[in-house]
Amino acid sequence: MKPINKRLEYNLQFFAREKNALTAYFVAPIPSNGEEPEWKQLARWINSVTDDSDENTEDTGYYDGDGTPETDVMSVKEAYSFEGMYDHTDEAMKFIAGLKRTPGQARKIMLKKVEAHGDTAIGRATVANIVASGGEATEYGAFSCLISFDRSPEVTESEPEAAGIEA
Repeated sequence: MKPINKRLEYNLQFFAREKNALTAYFVAPIPSNGEEPEWKQLARWINSVTDDSDENTEDTGYYDGDGTPETDVMSVKEAYSFEGMYDHTDEAMKFIAGLKRTPGQARKIMLKKVEAHGDTAIGRATVANIVASGGEATEYGAFSCLISFDRSPEVTESEPEAAGIEA
């Protein structure tokens, strides 16, 4: 029997799924004097990031239709919940935990999200619901927080070639 020597070719559009862990999140204090933020990656011991974005909608029916209400999205507040185990030596967690006892403007930070395919969203954000300790006696300390962009972030789309995507 002759061996079959065939080269398999894959259509990569069917393999465009990417693991969530390839998306990176960075936090930083709001810089003064137009300086570049000093980004700290929020990743170590984080096992879950949930998109907790909130949309404000209005439903209105019109006479030029059949009266069935149409939904208009009036605003979108992009937000992410982070959960994991607290590590006081991790710079990003330490920065977030340090905001726990501060109200108001002190909770304002910079947030950067870099998607696996390369698109980047950057903007001012607010940190809420900070947990940097607690849990069962036999577990590691808990870490969680909610970070919401204060307005629509500035989005930079990646170049398809740079992200390994064919145009």
